[in-house]
Amino acid sequence: MRDVAIVSVAQTVHRRAATELNEVEMIQPVILEALQKAGVRKGEIDFTCSGSSDYLAGQAFSFVMTIDAVGPWPPISESHVEMDGAWALYEAWVKIQTGHADTALVFSYGKSSPGDLPRVLSRQLDPYYYQPLWPDSIALAGLQARAMLDAGITTEAEMAAIAHRSREAARSNPYAQLRGSASVDDLLAAPHLSDPLRRHDCAPITDGGVAIVLAAGDRAAQWADRPAWIRGIDHRIDSHNLGARDLTAAPSIGLAAANAGVANGPIDVAEVHAPFTHQEVIVRRELGLADDANVNPSGGPLAANPMMAAGLIRLGEVAQRILDGSANRGVAHATSGHLLQQNLVAVLEGN
Repeated sequence: MRDVAIVSVAQTVHRRAATELNEVEMIQPVILEALQKAGVRKGEIDFTCSGSSDYLAGQAFSFVMTIDAVGPWPPISESHVEMDGAWALYEAWVKIQTGHADTALVFSYGKSSPGDLPRVLSRQLDPYYYQPLWPDSIALAGLQARAMLDAGITTEAEMAAIAHRSREAARSNPYAQLRGSASVDDLLAAPHLSDPLRRHDCAPITDGGVAIVLAAGDRAAQWADRPAWIRGIDHRIDSHNLGARDLTAAPSIGLAAANAGVANGPIDVAEVHAPFTHQEVIVRRELGLADDANVNPSGGPLAANPMMAAGLIRLGEVAQRILDGSANRGVAHATSGHLLQQNLVAVLEGN
């Protein structure tokens, strides 16, 4: 196995609506910032991979236009995943592992503001049995939360405490969309949005993006004083049939965590991609995190949740803390699909 590291991270200031920017204008400054932080030119990047969604853009092959943000003059080795950018990073990691590249640029972005995001996400459902019922992503999450409450796995008070902690943590995050929060009691007094979920239990709708530079071996050591080495990474998937799953658990997370080596050492920081408060309870349990673990010090997706980028941001947040020396070992989690269906787990370490 080749040693591969994240050497730089850049992201947008996340907003509810970046109406004055198209996708290229939104992501290009971030790509340039990531390259500048690593001190490299575009020509030194062997492979480029992006993550986005045609459904959000409302047109087929919409990612092609954002290739302009990279300056794609031939020859160029480029790829794309129609899902969260965390899986684009996985593809780039595989590309480097197989020896077809030594360096890679990974970026992802999402502009959810022009459409109805919960309705757009419903298109991921089974087209024969679930889509005709028109459940949206929030209604489905409400069913999952109710199952957890009925099973005694969490409480509405714990869910409110997660929202409060996340948005308080986001006060120190200059990129966060939401910062600060009412008290837990005030949050619990708010009306339900989709019983038992309240608005604070749901990640906000966000426009934003992120870019990450990867490098192998000696190149990584040249491009960063303290690279964030990817010591383990794996992704697994649970059934697409919601009726065939125990919605109070996500065994694919536990399997990915075991294969990535989460339990092989102490965890200084964890960034988990839980778009709903009750889902953080599931992810923490499946990752085997201690009760006092430092989870989502950035505020997590409850503070900013650009679709198709929030998972890659989790890897970037952990990497940034290793790059700046505030952490030595961390775990990042990304999810895709409904109700934690598909999950990626990565373990990052410093020198």
